[in-house]
Amino acid sequence: MKTINWGMVGTGNVTERKSGPAFYKARNSVLYAVTNRTRTKAEDYAARHGISTVYDSIDEMLADPQIDAIYIATPPGSHKEYALKCAAAKIPCYIEKPVAMNYADHMEMIKAFEETGTKSFAAYYRRALPRFLKVRELLQQGAIGNVRFTHISYFTTGAGEKDDKAWRVQPEISGGGIFMDIAVHQLDILDFLLGKITEVKSIVSNQAGYYKPEDILNVCFAFESGVHGSGDWCFTAGVGKDLIEIVGSKGRIALECFGTGPIIYETADGAQEIPVETPDHIQQPLIQSIVDELNGEDCCPSTLYTAARTAWVCDKVYSSAK
Repeated sequence: MKTINWGMVGTGNVTERKSGPAFYKARNSVLYAVTNRTRTKAEDYAARHGISTVYDSIDEMLADPQIDAIYIATPPGSHKEYALKCAAAKIPCYIEKPVAMNYADHMEMIKAFEETGTKSFAAYYRRALPRFLKVRELLQQGAIGNVRFTHISYFTTGAGEKDDKAWRVQPEISGGGIFMDIAVHQLDILDFLLGKITEVKSIVSNQAGYYKPEDILNVCFAFESGVHGSGDWCFTAGVGKDLIEIVGSKGRIALECFGTGPIIYETADGAQEIPVETPDHIQQPLIQSIVDELNGEDCCPSTLYTAARTAWVCDKVYSSAK
């Protein structure tokens, strides 16, 4: 088995615990190099995480023959630029979500990797987490019968986002508002559990006026299978909630998308809680599947192809509201 030497672009919060350590704790994987626009930040990160090499740019990193794969952990505004560089260098790439600013950019990135025959993956890591695999197992077993509809309910105080300088509320960097950072995880996991979304209608507004993009969205959608769906997102509420419900002809499943609480499984016979452990480094199971695929042993469930469906949905959320 080959040891995959990773180069990481960006050292933001997501890399401290969720992803960074996973690259050097996964089997046959090493976080070999790091770069950041501010070299001192890269040097500090490397010292704290035991990374041997620091580069001034992704171009220097891609020129190093020791690099086997790249992880792009910057805000979305730079994803396409860096991904196209990786595709041209024929270096496999793992890209944070949302993968691109919009669906057109996403498809341009896919084309670039296709043309050079290079693998590409998206950081929709919930597809490999035990809690969502358990839900998928329940659905495949027919535990709640035929699925009728699903609903996402997500609201938060957004206290940390009232500063309009935060990257998540700068459309030129994020591709939209907080929705583009949060909802993509929820929509992608529904794609994983229930299949492709083919119809989208939405109402999008900015009620509080803390920043330029939207802060509340109400979305209705339909799956190719005929299952109905809806979602409500508000980032300026007085309290918080994180819930995905899937309702079928024989029962319902409810769970948090971002929390670690138990899965609720309910039928006419009653409700039960199913506890499921969450890894210390939440991206590690998906990163392990990427390493294994690069070694010819597995198939990662989250690629730029699967992620393209969520990019399409997000485009429709914004365009249908106009």
